[in-house]
Amino acid sequence: MDYKRITLLCGHYGSGKTNIAVNMAMDLRKQYERVAVADLDIVNPYFRTLDSRDDFEHAGIRLIVSAYANSNVDIPALPQDMYALTDDPALHAVVDVGGDDRGAYALGRLSPAIRAENNYDMFLVINKYRPLTPDAESTLEIMHEIESAASLPFTGIINNSNLAVETTPETVLNSVSYAEEVSRLSGLPLVLTSAEASVAEGLYGKIDNVFPMHLQKRPVE
Repeated sequence: MDYKRITLLCGHYGSGKTNIAVNMAMDLRKQYERVAVADLDIVNPYFRTLDSRDDFEHAGIRLIVSAYANSNVDIPALPQDMYALTDDPALHAVVDVGGDDRGAYALGRLSPAIRAENNYDMFLVINKYRPLTPDAESTLEIMHEIESAASLPFTGIINNSNLAVETTPETVLNSVSYAEEVSRLSGLPLVLTSAEASVAEGLYGKIDNVFPMHLQKRPVE
């Protein structure tokens, strides 16, 4: 995949942004020396990108999260390190923006600089099998809420429709018409279809631009 300097991932809760962010960061690290993954979900105190901290350290990827990550303190504040995303032009970054419009408000603080540089992609991550995004119309409502909050336009769509561990290639194939309808109504290209690596093997030759993923392993408490 050809990446812009900043890749922003937005979508409804449970759409699977974090797994995509982790895998994209690892992919970016194969191409660039300086890579960061950032979590802008200042509403959710768990910051799940932190679950992959050891993997990021091993790969030489910088992790940017709130000081309150994985604590029971829920303070909506951006870490100072977050401004490296716009202040350091040599840094390639993947940003997990968070769920719905609330997570996107934090992005709004960075959007003027991101827009001025104009070296970004903002992808809407969609999942047909989530309760609030079962069809194209409801998905577009969430898309417009996020765009308004973030003050940035989307540039493409990632179809990450899945049923967690019950996902099969047929699960993904059955979501294609939904993803294509979201693309048609929004005017945005469908840039990727993402799936866990073993599921992705059953999609090659049937779907264009398949992005295989290794799913996060949750740390043992």
